[in-house]
Formats: sequence, C-alpha cells, structure tokens
Amino acid sequence: MKRHEFSPRKKDLKKVIRSIIQGIILIGLIWLIVVTLYPAKGYEHIDKEKYVQTKDGFIALSYFGVDRTGSETLISTNRLEKHLNALKDSGYVTITQQDILNYYNNDEKLPSKGLFLMFEDGRRDTAIFSQKILEKLNYKSTILTYAQNLEKKDPKFLDGDDLLDMDKGDFWEFGTNGYRLEFINVFDRYGKFLNRLNNKEFQRISPYLDRRYNHYLMDYIRDEYGVPMEDFKQMQQRIAYDYGQIDEVYTEIMGRVPILYTLMHANTGQFGTNDKVSNENEKWIYDLFKINFNREGNALNTNKASIYNLNRLQVQPYWYTNHLLMKIWDDTKQDVAFISGDMERKSYWDTLLGQSEFIKDTIILTSLPKDRGLMFLKNSNNYKDVNLSVELKGNKVGTQTIYLRADEGLKSYISVQLRDNIVYICEKIQGEKQRTLFSVDLNVHDGIDFQSKDENRLEAEIQELNTEIKYAEDAEEAKEKGILLKEKMKEKAQSIEDGNTAYIPEIEISEPGDRLFDINLMGNKINIYVDEKLLVENLQVDILGKGAVYLESSFSGYGYSQRNLSDDVYDGVFKNLVIKKAESQLSKDGDVLYDNRLSGMVKIKYSIKSKWESVLNWFIETL
Repeated sequence: MKRHEFSPRKKDLKKVIRSIIQGIILIGLIWLIVVTLYPAKGYEHIDKEKYVQTKDGFIALSYFGVDRTGSETLISTNRLEKHLNALKDSGYVTITQQDILNYYNNDEKLPSKGLFLMFEDGRRDTAIFSQKILEKLNYKSTILTYAQNLEKKDPKFLDGDDLLDMDKGDFWEFGTNGYRLEFINVFDRYGKFLNRLNNKEFQRISPYLDRRYNHYLMDYIRDEYGVPMEDFKQMQQRIAYDYGQIDEVYTEIMGRVPILYTLMHANTGQFGTNDKVSNENEKWIYDLFKINFNREGNALNTNKASIYNLNRLQVQPYWYTNHLLMKIWDDTKQDVAFISGDMERKSYWDTLLGQSEFIKDTIILTSLPKDRGLMFLKNSNNYKDVNLSVELKGNKVGTQTIYLRADEGLKSYISVQLRDNIVYICEKIQGEKQRTLFSVDLNVHDGIDFQSKDENRLEAEIQELNTEIKYAEDAEEAKEKGILLKEKMKEKAQSIEDGNTAYIPEIEISEPGDRLFDINLMGNKINIYVDEKLLVENLQVDILGKGAVYLESSFSGYGYSQRNLSDDVYDGVFKNLVIKKAESQLSKDGDVLYDNRLSGMVKIKYSIKSKWESVLNWFIETL
C-alpha cells in the first residue's frame, strides 16, 4: 500500500485559500459597518400640516437593544425592521421630544398617529444595526444611556465620542436611564441577603434570584431585616450624588443634560417604592429633566397624562409583528395594518379570531388580548383518520391547540393541547362539557432529573462567592472569599433521594418552546409522539365521525417574569405542519392532505441563505 506523504505545498495552498475567503468576508463586514454608521441621507422633518389632533395623543415604544440575530433581550434587525415597517404601513410617523413638550406645555397638535420611539441601555450594536432602518423609514428615535457607561471604554456600550458622532446626524435624540444600573436590597431565592449588586454581578447571579431586589434609586439601602442602613440625610446625599453625576457627565461630554429621563424601575405609582425616596427623586427629576417615562406596559399617552408620568411599552424580542400591532390596537382602539405574509399559503385557511401570518414554512397565530386566536383549514370538514406532524414553537407560557374531527363552532371535537408545558388530550361531544382524556407534564415526558432545592441552594452560594471573588475590591477580600469558597465546595447538599424537595424552575414568560408533535388518529384510537418519543399509545376516543382541522393560540395567564413584565397576547407558532391520510395506527405514511413545508428551489434557496447567515454571524461574533 502506498504511503501518503505530507505535502507542505498543499497545506500552504489551503492556508492561502482560507485567508483569501476570510479577507473577502472581513472586507465585506468593514464595508457593512461603514455604510451603517454613516447616514446615506438626512432626516426629512414631518410636514406640520400633518399635526392635526390633540385628543388621541401618541404611542411610545422602547426596545432594550438591537442585535443582528437577536437574543433573549435584544431584538434582531430583521424583526425590528418588520415591526417598524408595519407601524409605517399603519400610518405612524415618529415625533420628537420637542413635539412632546409642545403637546403638554403649549397644547399644540400632534400627527394623527404619532410614535415616540426609544432604544434603552445605550448599546453600541443598537446604533449600528438600527441606523439604516431608521433612515429607510425616515424615523427618528431617542437612545437612552447610563451616564456611568459614557466614561468607560466598554465595547458593548456607546461612549461620549459615539454620542457626539451620532449628534452630528439627524436621526437620533438623546435621553438617559440614569447614572448607573445597580441593584440594592437583593436576596436570592433562598433568602440569602446579597445586599448590593452592579449589573455584571446581577447577570451572573440572576439564575438564582426571584424578585426580591430593587433598583438603586427606589428605596433606602437596607439590611437583611429590612432596616435602613442609612439615615434620611445619607439617603438624600446618595440620591443627590447620582443626579449630580448625570448633570456633570452629560454636561462635560455633550454640553447639555438630556431633557428626557426614564426612571428605573417603572410602575411604582410614584417615583420610588418608598415615599421619602420618591420625594427626593421627584425633586431632582423636576429640576434636571422636562420629560419622564415613569410607567411601562401600555403604549398610549394622551393629554390627560402628566409629562412626568408617561407610559412606554417595552417591546419584547420574541414578539412577532402582529403581536406588537395587537398590543397597540388594544391600547389605542385605532386601526393598524396587521400583516399576513405569504398570501398563497394563507389562502388555505380562514382566520376566525386574532391574526395570522405565514412566513415560509411557519404559521404564526396571534391571539386577541386576554383571549385566543382561531383558524380553520378550508376543505378539511371530511378529515377523519389522519397523521398530523407539526413543530410547536410558541413560548412555553401560553396555549397552542390542534382540533381534529371538529364540527363548525367547535361544539364537538378531539383536541391536542400544549399549555404551559403540559400536554392535554381532550374531547368534547356536542351538548356535553369538555373532558380531559389524558395529560402529562413534558418535564416528566423528558425524564428530567431535577436538582433538589438544597442542591440548587448550594450551587447558588458557590456562584455568589465566585462572583464576589471576581468583583472583589482588593486582593485581601478576594483571598477571604476564596477560603470561604473552598469550604463551601466541600459541603454535600441533600438530594431528592435523601428526601429533599425537588427544585422545579418557574417558566419565564419569555422562555421559548420547541416541540415536535406526531399525532396518529385512526378509528377510536389516538397515538402521539413528542420529540419522537411515545407520549400516549392507543388512547380511546368516542368521536368517530369526520370533521375539520382548527388551530388555536390562547393567552393562559400572565406567567412568571423575573423582571416583572406582563403580556396578555400570545403567539402560537406552528412550523412544518403536514396532514396525511392515516393508513394504520402508529404509521406516519399516507396520502398528503395538506403540507406547509418548504420544497424544491424555495427550500434550496432558504437553506443556502441560512448557511450564509450562520457563516456571517460567526465572523461578526469572533472577529
């Protein structure tokens, strides 16, 4: 057998080719950043003739930040552009801070549909990735920053030079979230007192927290028993220091203090969770600023509100476009341009409640507020024995339902429902109440081995000590915490087997779901696989006749949110829905009755585009 010999030339050639490819991509990325940061055209101010009303007020929306691909807290550029395009199509034009001042102080008019747009937290990627979208739509926005970040050289956040560069353009105005993002009076979920945490410390420990914490300017700094560790004068001085720093930093960098403020956190009913602290905040807010957004959850502001107690709706990254429009429609009672997506694919369905959007192989069914969305597959009335396969990709908190053998008006049906991570198989016979034939928590189906509460407590304490070491003020403190960490790591927590209670995390309202359902309904038996694992076999049903297919999404309650967010609209997400005529039980074969998957050249183009996006994202994140 001939031995393969090492070839330096071949290896060098591969290096050259790889370097050329990397160079081409790098040049492309540099070009992308350059054209993004420098406006291609100026902002065109809205014609004052369009300022026609005072009664309807304006809506205010804020985004935490923008990322090319999106994350748990940052919206993707693609979804942001869809949001803002839909608002433009709905007739919304952006208004300025001066417009708000004129509206409240001088009783001047606003556009028929005025939008005040904000981006919070002052992230650099927000400015980079949203600039071109604002230019394209001729939208103006306010970016909020923390004064403390302007003095640092953290690549994640805009600094003073960035703000000065942005100020030369006409698409941005400036506001502030305050001096710092810091938390006080913090307890972990097991009642351990953690005192004060800066934002980086908070992020490391947040998996072990519930809601027992406060923002820096909201209360007295207290000990573990709730007793203030500062007297009234010290509290005044602490709060005065932060507002003084806001004044000093912005004046030094920009020559002025922003006139707009968003107090952290919202919805206290005043300007803090403590009356005396609230009074101090109020004094400084009225002295330094002219506009304050003090509440979150609703978008609408009318002339009945105070300019120091305005609403903003913090838009979540997981909201599909119709979700945002549904919230605005509910707040304003004005028409909005709900989107449909692929009209050819949508033509197979009747949307009876809520709104539906078709994106490639995915159906998004957005519920009405505190209600449901419902759609009917046309020409499915005679479906009886079926194999149905679908990926349910809506968030875990909420309800996605598939109705089979259903009559008109859903007086009789068999349903497979995923609600708050629990599967319910139900049946309703006309004239009777719905009954549950089977239910199971998918945590049980998955066979998850949960920690005990004691194990989770020990894990939390170890992480807390690691965090204290990382952010220790000096080497001596780090050494002391290191000794405690070594001792803590020797501890053995009680397990479930030892009799300790299981720790089952609460489901966050933003937690995504992704489940593959394979449903076989034939005769009087239903069989279901979830993620290719048998969930239930030969479950007997009593409805044996033909019927239609319906899809439903519904609000199932506000759910849990560590950040105390609430949302009463739900997006059911049905991907790769395929319905076949069942030929035998437990078989997935059969003639296709309906197929919403991608196929042919469309599938090939989408696959190529997805792979290119993955490569591009990798380079952006690693270069």
